[in-house]
Amino acid sequence: MPTFTTRDDVTIHYKDWGPANGPVVVLSHGWPLSADSWESQAFHLADNGFRVVCADRRGHGRSSQPWHGNDMDHYADDLAQLLEHLDLKDVSLFGFSTGGGEVARYVGRHGTRRIAALGLISAVPPLMMRTEANPGGLPIDVFDGLRRASLADRSTLYRELASGPFFGYNRPGATPSQGAIDSFWLQGMMSGHKNAYDCIAAFSATDFSQDLRRFDKPTLILHGEDDQIVPIDAAARASARLIPHATLIVYPGAPHGITETHKDQLNADLVAFLRGVPAATAALATAAR
Repeated sequence: MPTFTTRDDVTIHYKDWGPANGPVVVLSHGWPLSADSWESQAFHLADNGFRVVCADRRGHGRSSQPWHGNDMDHYADDLAQLLEHLDLKDVSLFGFSTGGGEVARYVGRHGTRRIAALGLISAVPPLMMRTEANPGGLPIDVFDGLRRASLADRSTLYRELASGPFFGYNRPGATPSQGAIDSFWLQGMMSGHKNAYDCIAAFSATDFSQDLRRFDKPTLILHGEDDQIVPIDAAARASARLIPHATLIVYPGAPHGITETHKDQLNADLVAFLRGVPAATAALATAAR
C-alpha cells in the first residue's frame, strides 16, 4: 500500500481502490482495527464505480506507532493531511465506531470544504462516557475495565470482544464466524499496544457535540438496534438530533459490527445514499463516459 508522512513525522498507510476518476469515498475505521475492516464495503463501492480510500489510523494496522498524539485532534489532522496529500475533493466521508469520532472531529477542525457527504456507522458521537450533561452514556468503569483488560492480556480481550458483543455472537441463535473473529483479533494485534490503550480515552471521553453541529452536508447515520458496544440511544439517535437533515437508518436487532454481519444491507444502503449525492452522481456519469 502507498504511504504518506504527516507533519509530525508519522507514516500513514492507505489503500486507494477503484477508478481514479470515480466519485471519492473515504472510510475511517474503528478500534482497534485497520483499513482491512472495511474490505467488504471498499470492494463493493469500488466495483460500483467509486474511488475508495481507506487509511490505517496512526498506531493501528501498518501505520507507524508514535508514543504521543493518540487522540482525536491528531486523528482528524492526519485525515485532513491524507485528503490534502491526494488532493481529494467532493469526498463522501464515512466513519465506523471510533472512525465516526474521527470524522466528526475532522469537520469540527477542518470544515467541509472538501466534503460532499458524511456518514456515521455504529459511531461513537456525540459522547460515549456518562457525565452530568450526558446521563445516557456508559459509566467510566466500562472504559477503565477495557484499559485493565488491555494491560492484563489484550490478546484475550480482543478475542472475547470479537467472539461476544462486537458481532453479537453472544446473543441466542447467533452463528459465530470464526473467520470474522480471527480477522478482528489479527487487526487488533497489529495495533500498537500504547496506541490502542490511549485510543480508549479518545473514543470514550471526547465530546463531539459541537463538531456535529458543524455538519452542513447530507449525512447518513446507520446503527444496529442491539449494539452492545455503542448503545444506539446515546449515539446514533442523539447524533441525529444534533445534525440538521440527517437520515437515520436503524437495523433491527443488529449488533455493533454491521460492516460484517449486515454487509450486504449496508453496502446497498451506502450505494443508494451516494447515488443521491449530486457530486457523486456527476462523477459517476463522468467516469462512465
